[in-house]
Amino acid sequence: MTVLPAPRGPLSRTVIAALRHGPGEDLPGSDATRAADPYGGDLHLALYVLYELHYRGFESVADALEWHPALLAVRQGLENTFLTALRADAPGDRTAEHALDELLVEPVDHTGSVSHHLARDGELWQLREYVMLRSLYHLKEADPHLWVVPRLRGRAKAAMVAVEYDEFGAGRAERIHARLFADLMGDLGLDARYGRYLDRAPAEALVAVNLMSLFGLHRALRGALIGHFAAVEITSSPASRRLAAAMRRLNAGPAAEHFYAEHVEADAVHEQVVRHEVVVGLLADEPFLDSDIAFGADATTLVEDRLAERLLTAWHNGRSALHGSQSAA
Repeated sequence: MTVLPAPRGPLSRTVIAALRHGPGEDLPGSDATRAADPYGGDLHLALYVLYELHYRGFESVADALEWHPALLAVRQGLENTFLTALRADAPGDRTAEHALDELLVEPVDHTGSVSHHLARDGELWQLREYVMLRSLYHLKEADPHLWVVPRLRGRAKAAMVAVEYDEFGAGRAERIHARLFADLMGDLGLDARYGRYLDRAPAEALVAVNLMSLFGLHRALRGALIGHFAAVEITSSPASRRLAAAMRRLNAGPAAEHFYAEHVEADAVHEQVVRHEVVVGLLADEPFLDSDIAFGADATTLVEDRLAERLLTAWHNGRSALHGSQSAA
């Protein structure tokens, strides 16, 4: 089980203290959460640790705190600040078809692409940093998306479960994607314990994981979660091909290359199932969710672009992109 991270500001400090010692009267109120940077490390670390109560929890933190009313109230305030910013910054007034079709066309300019950089001329220390940060999601890969299954029906539900079945190894524990990622980390000499690199994750990496939890935990955001899932599956196959090439070029090891090679084929199939069965099936049942699906896809692009900018800016200046680092890893 993961240990609680070091706080990054007043919001995360009081939330982490509440998890250690029990909620008190000093928990942040609505004024504090509204005033926080909606993409900042303090807000998102606080939100991440509250979300983690719904996953595997933390050492020495009581399971009963998962549904403590005071902590849920704080979480709601943090979520409102984050969601308000996402809605303001993501494109609006367009259809799911428009948003998803746009993702099928890769930009001619690759300067903002992490996978292109790593495949072409990235260094091993940069590849290791990328894997450290992605481990926050990949060691629980597909878990946030499972929350949407009870909220779907018929065609959309059947297709969603089919994709998730593949993500969880098609009944074989050694093929669960989270396990394959742990094997990848082993090839790179990284610690594959769940949550191990939480303290090293910059705000942008926390935001990318929190987005999935935000969409997954709220039934009202089920359309946004499907939009997120579709965006991930549409962009995964070509990016995975480049990342497999990066692993091969840098001699990262067979398990490291296999994780991404596995996603090249699997996600190419998943893309078709998600677009033509999950999305179409959901819209047939609930056509009013069209703009929500578009929002989920656009919000995903927004936060992933912010993370890419963080990584590439640091790397191009010879610096580590990890939280708390001043020089190359």
